[in-house]
Amino acid sequence: MFNILVVEDDHDVRTLMYIVLQKAGYAPILARDGIDALEKMDHHHIDLIVLDVMMPRMDGFEFTKTLRDGNCNIPILMITAKETIQDKKQGFIVGTDDYMVKPVDEEEMLLRISALLRRSQIVNEHKLTVGKTILHYDKLVVLDGETELSLPKKEFLLLYKLLAYEGKIFQRSQLMDEIWDMDAESDQRTVDVHINRLREKFKNNGDFEIITVRGLGYKAVKKR
Repeated sequence: MFNILVVEDDHDVRTLMYIVLQKAGYAPILARDGIDALEKMDHHHIDLIVLDVMMPRMDGFEFTKTLRDGNCNIPILMITAKETIQDKKQGFIVGTDDYMVKPVDEEEMLLRISALLRRSQIVNEHKLTVGKTILHYDKLVVLDGETELSLPKKEFLLLYKLLAYEGKIFQRSQLMDEIWDMDAESDQRTVDVHINRLREKFKNNGDFEIITVRGLGYKAVKKR
């Protein structure tokens, strides 16, 4: 059973998240703010953190920065009441792994938690396996059957992201935020160019394909 630390200053929201996570088979551990969360982490093994941003004493940004500065790589799902590019940018800069805006859809939150836990285990193993295709995280190499392909870093990270969250639709802006430098001059067409390169390189792959979802973005799906 995975231990999920919920860091939220609103009592009612904390209680609701506890019920939702417990029903989903997780072991929720509750904290009122960043200081309380750090104390809880001294006494519990934590697999993932669901983190509010606006809290007293220590907010979500400071808490995340504190963990990352201490080389703690526990996956963090950051939740905020405001959807602004500045908030999102700050969250990714300090080291959050994913981002949701209140009011949170419970089903989507559980899907994101599942994907983050799966990705965390994949990173710890340093590889991702999809059928007979293996992505070696440390080497930026993909074994496609008996063929070994060395990919440029951005292409590898893009493919890795899509396959780690198989079936999830990513907007171009999301992929730009997480894979490209957010201060870079690249625009969202860069994502299209890299997707096309990946499609060409893996056009004969029997395990997955990258799908364009018109008006939304891209997703990777497993071939049946």
